[in-house]
Amino acid sequence: MNAPATVLAIEDNAPLRNMIQRRLERLNFDVHVAENGEQGERLARSIQPDIILMDMHLPGKNGWEIAADLKRSEETRGIPIIAVTAHAMAGDRERTIRAGCNDYISKPIDFHILEEKIRYLINGTAVPVR
Repeated sequence: MNAPATVLAIEDNAPLRNMIQRRLERLNFDVHVAENGEQGERLARSIQPDIILMDMHLPGKNGWEIAADLKRSEETRGIPIIAVTAHAMAGDRERTIRAGCNDYISKPIDFHILEEKIRYLINGTAVPVR
């Protein structure tokens, strides 16, 4: 039996962070959470998750900065990142991709779409929904 994929969710909003964790654990993911970018960056380096879900508007170091730092680092550049953000204006998706994110999902989160994106980026078993 395969071990569950490890997801790191970086989200400063506690109720949303807890909901993400509960929903993904029900889908049999091993979920770790961080409440700010600095904590998330440290966890990404230490646990080497299979994928990172990252709010882009974080206190302190924002998601765009963290994504760029993680993609510059040899030890974390291969970890896919999905930007999870309320920024849904024209150009926001392109900005997240330029920062190093592999995909983008807007808030409020559609968990069916999020699951598809996660599974696609981890192992290509689902067709990405855009």
